[in-house]
Amino acid sequence: MATEDGAPLAALPRRVLILILACIILIISLAWIYLIHLDDQMASSMAQDQMMAEMGMAINAPWTAVDVLLTFTMWTVMMIGMMAPSAAPMVLVFAAAQSRRGNQSVSLSAGMFGLGYVLVWAMFSAVAAVAQWVLHETALLSPEMKVLSPSIGGVVLIVAGIYQITPWKSACLTHCRSPLSFLMTHWREGRWGAFEIGRHHGAYCLGCCWALMVILFVVGVMNLAWVAALAAFVLLEKVAPHGALIARISGAALIACGIITIF
Repeated sequence: MATEDGAPLAALPRRVLILILACIILIISLAWIYLIHLDDQMASSMAQDQMMAEMGMAINAPWTAVDVLLTFTMWTVMMIGMMAPSAAPMVLVFAAAQSRRGNQSVSLSAGMFGLGYVLVWAMFSAVAAVAQWVLHETALLSPEMKVLSPSIGGVVLIVAGIYQITPWKSACLTHCRSPLSFLMTHWREGRWGAFEIGRHHGAYCLGCCWALMVILFVVGVMNLAWVAALAAFVLLEKVAPHGALIARISGAALIACGIITIF
């Protein structure tokens, strides 16, 4: 595997490479198993709610703290499942750099890097969970967890599209597409240094992808087809040739879709 800047992974021992890849695949698999299970539960709950509505029974109860916590968990797991594939090249290049420096605990350092990365997306998930709670309490969210107002949905798409073509998006995407360059400018020693590097990379990744994640409020927070499509698009932006051009084209498409949604 190589990234856009051609960072080699030859320094990474085969057993460590296999271990890290296996861990990443396991984490992604567990995340998607959870999401599929949750989707099945939600489908059953929606069917039950529909029956209650037909019987004239109230179903839109206010959320409790437990509901917010469960929503935060859902968002966190979903972000891990979506972002882990595109983060894998950076994790591997980081592990290779640790190996070249003679680190005897490459896997542990890679794990600390991953924790720092996940922390950033957990913070985003907390904000997303609160936003979903607000939309629910103001009756602006459908049972499918989509915003009910076409105007709000259109504005979200337009904002996401505009961000896709901004210099901030381009700068963050450049960091995500160039693992070796990123590590050369953000290197820290030690295990907590690995955590800090992961946190910094997570911040750039969030800067690159937050607008795409917000689109889920328009298409359905738990619409797994869209979750998978957005995850694939994020991966395409970060590893495919001409990723910056792909981002700009998607921005124009989102703006057009937003205008159509409003009008």
